[in-house]
Amino acid sequence: MAEVTYERSYGPGAATLLDGFLPAYEEVYVEAPYSEGPREVAEFIELFQRQALRPGFRLILARDDDEVVGFAFGYRLPADTSWWNGMLTPLPSQDFTRETGERTFTIIELAVRKPWRRRGIADALHTRLVDGLGVERVTLTMRPEPEAAPAQRAYEAWGYVKVGRTRPWDEAPVYDAMVLGLR
Repeated sequence: MAEVTYERSYGPGAATLLDGFLPAYEEVYVEAPYSEGPREVAEFIELFQRQALRPGFRLILARDDDEVVGFAFGYRLPADTSWWNGMLTPLPSQDFTRETGERTFTIIELAVRKPWRRRGIADALHTRLVDGLGVERVTLTMRPEPEAAPAQRAYEAWGYVKVGRTRPWDEAPVYDAMVLGLR
């Protein structure tokens, strides 16, 4: 294995990189607790194309030679976001959910393929994704199942705090909502 390198792409042009990291997505998300199949992958492809158009979109790819071994992406939450609408637990204050388009960056996906895990790649992806954002905080949702415990520990080590549980859409599973204060 060669040294892992990182590629950054910002804005709508990142959508052209989907074919390069889609095999990594499929490999990671077929695992429990996600257990995604062709229907969910097709939904991911459609959603990613729209997400790449959002203000502040960032994508970071980790490569071992030409092979994508990990990826992370997200965008700034717009003022009219529905991000906080699915919360199942009360949040600290009404102001907590106020968004401006510049206040909060959300990490949509951060994943590393199994053979490359426990090598600091997720940490490096995360660091590169949030570097220089100029926002107050970063948020993400993650599955609470035991299979996700290594990711849960990583987020906590990076300073994320669980703020509650959420069901982002009607058929969605329950996720833990986490926030990392940057200022």
